[in-house]
Amino acid sequence: MSILAEKFRLYLPLTKPLQTGLLLATGLAGYMSARCPVFNIGTLLGAAGSLLLAIAGSTVLNMWWDRDIDAKMGRTKQRATSSKLVNENEVLRLGLILSVFGVGWAIAIDAFYGLIVFAGLFFDVVVYSIWLKRRTAWSIVWGGVSGAMPILAGRTLGLGYVDWIGLTLALGILFWIPTHTLTFSMKFAKDYAAACVPTFPSSYGLGVTRVTIAISSILAAVSMLIASIGIGMDWGFLRLLGVLSAGLLMLAVAITFKPSERVNFGLFKYASVYMLAAMILVVIEAI
Repeated sequence: MSILAEKFRLYLPLTKPLQTGLLLATGLAGYMSARCPVFNIGTLLGAAGSLLLAIAGSTVLNMWWDRDIDAKMGRTKQRATSSKLVNENEVLRLGLILSVFGVGWAIAIDAFYGLIVFAGLFFDVVVYSIWLKRRTAWSIVWGGVSGAMPILAGRTLGLGYVDWIGLTLALGILFWIPTHTLTFSMKFAKDYAAACVPTFPSSYGLGVTRVTIAISSILAAVSMLIASIGIGMDWGFLRLLGVLSAGLLMLAVAITFKPSERVNFGLFKYASVYMLAAMILVVIEAI
């Protein structure tokens, strides 16, 4: 295997391709909710490239910053950063290069769009990871704000301004993220405890965490439905989104009143499927 191929094999996982891909999908769906992609293919490709670089860059920077606590957790101790398979200075440079090029590209496309992309990166790396993650369980709120920026950025790029639909779509992502991350923190509670990272389960107990998951799931589903109505989504697609939302709510109720490891893991997986499906419906509606 060549040196270049080996480096690619080691560094690609540091971008968390599935997570990056899902956030990229929300950003593109946000843009296509406002502009038909067929007649704006150049701008769409620019949005895709700038978002991909910015999201991947912020993720790499987070991996670089968290390398010490990752080394203490069974789930993450084999990562290239925590197992020292890669040079930490190289990781930092890669994260900065991706981030600068991503944000710079976004600003070149549209200054306001670029500002929102930068805000997402800033909240993710500086506010969430560096400032709050090791101090408070409420850091997930700011992580959620960061995760909501791509869809808001995409919608804003399509319109030229921020509207209530874009903000509601962003709220849908903001409320969805606790459903995803809190189930994860319950599953790997021992790992987070070993790394001394405060989580909702360790700070407030499993009962409060499950109620928080249920409430955030309800708010995420309601936000996505309201935004979809505002977009003018076809009634058939809207009914399908309603069915998907009902599945999310049923799992949220189940984890509150009949909690189990199986239900917890099921909700964790379904939350990602739900959001990806919602974005696909938005894209299909746009096309």
